[in-house]
Amino acid sequence: MNIVIVGCGRVGSALVDQLSKEGHDLVVIDSNSALVSKLINDYDVKGICGNGANSDIQKEADVPSADLLVACTPLDELNILCCMVAKKLGTKEIIARVRNNEYFNLFLDNELGLSMMVNPEYESAMEIARILRFPLAIKVEPFADGKVELIEYRITADSPLVDVTLKDLGKTFEAKILVCAISREDKVFIPGGEFTLKANDKINITATPKDIYAFFKNIGAFKKRCKHVMMLGGSRISFYLAKQLRKIGINVKIIEDDYKQCLMLKENLDKADIIQANYTDLDVLIEEGLDNTDALIALSDNDETNVIISMFANNRKVRVITKLDNTSYSSMLDGIGIDTVISPKSLTANQIIRHVRGRQNSGGKVCTLYRIVNGKAEAIEFIANESFEQLSVPLKDITLKPNVIIASIIRDNATLIPCGEDTIEKNDRIIIVTTAEFFDELNDILE
Repeated sequence: MNIVIVGCGRVGSALVDQLSKEGHDLVVIDSNSALVSKLINDYDVKGICGNGANSDIQKEADVPSADLLVACTPLDELNILCCMVAKKLGTKEIIARVRNNEYFNLFLDNELGLSMMVNPEYESAMEIARILRFPLAIKVEPFADGKVELIEYRITADSPLVDVTLKDLGKTFEAKILVCAISREDKVFIPGGEFTLKANDKINITATPKDIYAFFKNIGAFKKRCKHVMMLGGSRISFYLAKQLRKIGINVKIIEDDYKQCLMLKENLDKADIIQANYTDLDVLIEEGLDNTDALIALSDNDETNVIISMFANNRKVRVITKLDNTSYSSMLDGIGIDTVISPKSLTANQIIRHVRGRQNSGGKVCTLYRIVNGKAEAIEFIANESFEQLSVPLKDITLKPNVIIASIIRDNATLIPCGEDTIEKNDRIIIVTTAEFFDELNDILE
């Protein structure tokens, strides 16, 4: 595909990194010449320094003949204007990063002809809310409109899962689940039935939400529901997340230093506890009940502050979820047992890449795509259509590429943890997990 990316910040750079690997022809536009030069030097892309909303600049970037324009600058107004110009010039599809909810609602009726709008803060809040449903989950990714979920979970030294082989997992814990990927130290495995679980393994599980709840309950990892959450920073993410958590009965406390921001939150959030205080003062956190909260969510605009406070809370045995814009800190946190890191920019980039994958294939549509195990594997949901070469063939007779596993089949309202006698039929939703890259269609899983 011919893709034009306006904005060369972290979102734009992440898009260039992934889409260039997938063989797309890319043009980047930014008013910052240093950012443009860096991408030109690091990747095989064409770069233009200028205002992405200028029609002459867009014409120079071949926007009229482009398959897709992505406007992902930090400014909503500029992104919307870029899309308006691109639409007038005849771009086939346009995607805008829109953070302000007022703009989001204004153009939700597709007045601009947008293919997609991405709100990084809202997506981050929804991801955190999903994670909080499972006390020990690192990540929770939904598939098939929530019928199936993929949960990442670290096995502790005292877990009954230690030294259990996967073939015995179902019988031992009465579990209708599938372990589809395992991270051990720096290695990632797509495991078979003989694989033996060890302490500190990170396992990725697929199943229905009901069966995942049952599994965690059976292994003693679901002892109490999250009832009290402390958020640091009164950001947009905090606002969206607080509204979502109050809907499901979770008590919310937000600590924010700025008086005006506290007033805004107080006026717009029903029954949330808003505290004006300096959350970088660790004594304040203790006074406000850090040790009694079920989770601390570090959502300040400063990565270093989020890291330091997360380390402090983790040392006091409080569950921590940390927002980071610079994901290079993630490995440091992972090394001290802080697993759950949220990156709004990565979520945005992944959502756009998912859309691109879904538009360019023919042998089974990509509906959902998540990068799991720190980006070392992918979980992809396809819809099987008539072009899939192995329709109605028992899975035991299908040869898959190495390091590919079919994690789930959703047929009508039934969810199958697949076995050898199961088949893939037209319109089935198929979830596959792989360490391979660039699976654009369902036929790509076949040897």
